[in-house]
Amino acid sequence: MLANESQNPELLRKYQSLDTPFLSVDKQIVLKNLARLRNKIDGLGAELRPHFKTVRAIEAVEHLLPQKISPITVSTVKEAEALVEEGYSNIVYAVGISEGKLPRISQLIAKGAKVRVLLDTLEQAQFVSQYSEQHCCVIPAMIEVDCDGHRGGIHPDDPLLIEIANILHQGVASFHGVLAHAGESYLCFDPKSLAEAANNEVNMTLKAANNLRAAGIPCDIVSIGSTPTAHSYQDLNGITEVRAGVYGFFDLVMAGIGVCQLKDIAASVVTTVIGHNREKGWIFIDAGWMALSLDRGTAGQPKDCGYGLVTDCNGAVLDGLQVISVNQEHGIIGAVDNSDLSLDNFPVGSRLHILPNHGCATASMHQHYHVFDTANETYEIWNRIQGW
Repeated sequence: MLANESQNPELLRKYQSLDTPFLSVDKQIVLKNLARLRNKIDGLGAELRPHFKTVRAIEAVEHLLPQKISPITVSTVKEAEALVEEGYSNIVYAVGISEGKLPRISQLIAKGAKVRVLLDTLEQAQFVSQYSEQHCCVIPAMIEVDCDGHRGGIHPDDPLLIEIANILHQGVASFHGVLAHAGESYLCFDPKSLAEAANNEVNMTLKAANNLRAAGIPCDIVSIGSTPTAHSYQDLNGITEVRAGVYGFFDLVMAGIGVCQLKDIAASVVTTVIGHNREKGWIFIDAGWMALSLDRGTAGQPKDCGYGLVTDCNGAVLDGLQVISVNQEHGIIGAVDNSDLSLDNFPVGSRLHILPNHGCATASMHQHYHVFDTANETYEIWNRIQGW
């Protein structure tokens, strides 16, 4: 962080000049987090396809990807459009495709980009195939596999898997492979259960791919991934690529699951103390849900972090304190777990940092991020891609 007087004075002045609330990003922590997962996946012989959904800033992509032809995942067509505009060309749009988005997808393909869409219904396969035929284009598609009953997708043994793939394979559209997301891994809180979730994700997705191949349908891509499982794989034989998103920033949910520590969380919301309620022992801050989000992702975890944990400006976690309530532009910090809170230690005008429950949700509340690199003594702004 930047409150230490031994830090570069220019960076410190910049930090102090910024009005709160703002999203602060420690670049060195981001780079360490990115390298950690890439080295792991490379070592297991698969390709990493980072999910752009958390960072969503063109200024960050060069750190996510080794080259412009390297694979990346997006959650909105707007992200894909921004990436293609900058020359990135290997994209999976990993949300079930709707018919109305096909013209935008085909425009990106016409520019030379390889943009694959995702689906899990006969209706989607039919309108992708029909659109490709009617507009003389080829829209490559992947089928989502349900590996753990978490959300959408087709079970590997469901005959519908073959039926959907055949529509794509035999039509003008192109079938490229299968994709799974181990959503149930977010309910794992120890290395053993994480490893089991990771192995299940691998095995179920491979089963789907093998069932397709046995039916005479090529299945070139076998894509899996979630941040918890991506850090827990042991064997990726047969898997072509791994996806993960929040691992660059990390957050309290990931720390609660056990795939990172609090010191690995790279993004925090900087806020100013704007008042006290001495009767109730509350600190008022100028960061409400418009800055922090309303995400309560840790509520179901062994440690509930409220609306975020509190650190000082040096990054030290203030034990026993958390954001206990948020209004639109106000937040309330209180003591938990029978901890003591001396309001005099937090005078009006002082600054604190709030660690987010869900990095994606908190980042989405900000139009840009203030990125500090204390190792190289640089400051930059990353502009978030807004919209869909």
